[in-house]
Amino acid sequence: MALLTPESGLLFWMFLSFGIVVIVLSRFGFPIILKMVESRKSFIDESLLVAKQAHEELAKVKIEGQEIINNARREQVAILNEATATRDVLINDAKTKASIEALKLIESARRQISIEKNDAIRDIRQQVTDLSIEIAEKLLREKMSQNGEQMNLINRMLGEINITKS
Repeated sequence: MALLTPESGLLFWMFLSFGIVVIVLSRFGFPIILKMVESRKSFIDESLLVAKQAHEELAKVKIEGQEIINNARREQVAILNEATATRDVLINDAKTKASIEALKLIESARRQISIEKNDAIRDIRQQVTDLSIEIAEKLLREKMSQNGEQMNLINRMLGEINITKS
């Protein structure tokens, strides 16, 4: 039963050693422990603040990234619209130039055809004239081979010359 009811001397030394331990701990141990707890608390607070700032910056970067993407899309649409307009202008210009060139070629071909047609008509007329002269020559030779006919023709021609001169 000695364990349940300690002696007064033992109690004195126990309280004295407990008091010394409490005094030593309160002077040297607790301030260091409290200082460590405070530094740990301030480190955690700073880490939370840095994490909050990083989260805010990440949100800002995300918003800026989205704005950059939206601007790029708008620019892409503008560039595509401009390219389409330029393409349409180029196509229309090419069509206009092709039409003008085609008209020039057609007009040139018409002129060439007209020139060749006129040349062909002149050539045919010349051939008709030459053939007519040859036929007339042959007919005259045939008719002139007879003596009486030559004299009649000469007299008729002289008569016509005299009428036209008067």
